Amino acid sequence: MIFIVVKFKVLDEYQSDWLTITKEFTDATRSEPGNLWFQWHRSVDDPAEFVLIEAFRDGDAGSDHVSADHFRKGLDSMLPALSQTPRIVHTELPGDDWSLMGELTIP
Repeated sequence: MIFIVVKFKVLDEYQSDWLTITKEFTDATRSEPGNLWFQWHRSVDDPAEFVLIEAFRDGDAGSDHVSADHFRKGLDSMLPALSQTPRIVHTELPGDDWSLMGELTIP
């Protein structure tokens, strides 16, 4: 799977509307056949930081994602709300789901 984490720094005046700004992009991405998950989170230490955790079935699904019309439209809608260039981790991992944490197994 292709596993991606992106950190977005959002300007103060857009923070309360960030999930609305990104809703169309989020919904469209979640409906892609190769999308495994697409989840927004907000930093508990920095209210300006939104974190996107997403995964795609494989490289072809990732390519389909960045080639989709809603991808460019989504980036264009986000750009005016950002205070800096987003930071990203993009890697390929085996499997297609989260693994269980062995160090904290619930009996």
